[in-house]
Amino acid sequence: MVGGAAVITGTFGLIGGFVIGSAWERLHRYRRRKSGVVAPSSTAVESVQPRLKLVSADVPKPSLARMSHSRTFKPAIGDGMTQDLWNSVDDYFSKMLLPPDAALDLAIASSTEAGLPAIQVSANQGKQLEMLARMQKAHFILEIGTLGGYSTIWMARALAPGGRLITLESDPKHADVARTNIERAGFGDVVEVRTGLALDTLPLIAAENAGPFDMIFIDADKENIPGYFKWALELSRPGSLIVVDNVVREGAVIDAASDDLRVQGVRRLMDYLSREPRVTATAIQTVGTKGYDGFVMAIVKSEDSKQ
Repeated sequence: MVGGAAVITGTFGLIGGFVIGSAWERLHRYRRRKSGVVAPSSTAVESVQPRLKLVSADVPKPSLARMSHSRTFKPAIGDGMTQDLWNSVDDYFSKMLLPPDAALDLAIASSTEAGLPAIQVSANQGKQLEMLARMQKAHFILEIGTLGGYSTIWMARALAPGGRLITLESDPKHADVARTNIERAGFGDVVEVRTGLALDTLPLIAAENAGPFDMIFIDADKENIPGYFKWALELSRPGSLIVVDNVVREGAVIDAASDDLRVQGVRRLMDYLSREPRVTATAIQTVGTKGYDGFVMAIVKSEDSKQ
């Protein structure tokens, strides 16, 4: 049934696109005859729909979903896609999909009170991390970059029975705040916060044979993420999921001449991933309360994988 649904959806999408395209061409010819206007209007959908009524009655009025595939609806940053809008959409999804959560609210409040930077993942991103960990059926999770423990709590909730989470934080003050937040959320017995530079603590974890980890989340300084990823790969297994946050840098990632060490760190990671045969990876751009950014997702391949 899943395959059938996909075929049906694709077919209707193709038919819808053909109908809208045909309607637009007929409308375009009509307007040229009547007003001499050659270029189609690229204003809002509301101004496009009335014009489509000029087409003969046998052409159905397109829905907004179909309109999004036509040449007349191409919203851009200047057409209202601003930070305020991104915040509002994030807030809407949070209110609809994420129930009130005292433990997470307290984690944010205590981090703010302690003066930690407000650079933790958003609520919707935290939920995504939890869902990814659940999909992995994760028993062992490694986090590089704890901050106040907000994302740690999200992922700890997805641990399988008997599971463990190790999170690494370089700043002792941040680590202390995180331990308090994690303990208060009820995960003090399954989460271990380790303090120190990750490039120093990661070899120790490897020496302890603490892995392999089912999921690894990298959300630390971007200058060193190529090194973090290489250690994550060593501490993984076939099928492990590695997620790296903040890789778009408001689009600066495409600037090869950037003097921002964080951008160059991300670019070195991209270069490494493009040549690393042991993983298959993709990168997704995102917008929301954290602005314009994105993340990398990589799966460690099995030895007999052909992709």
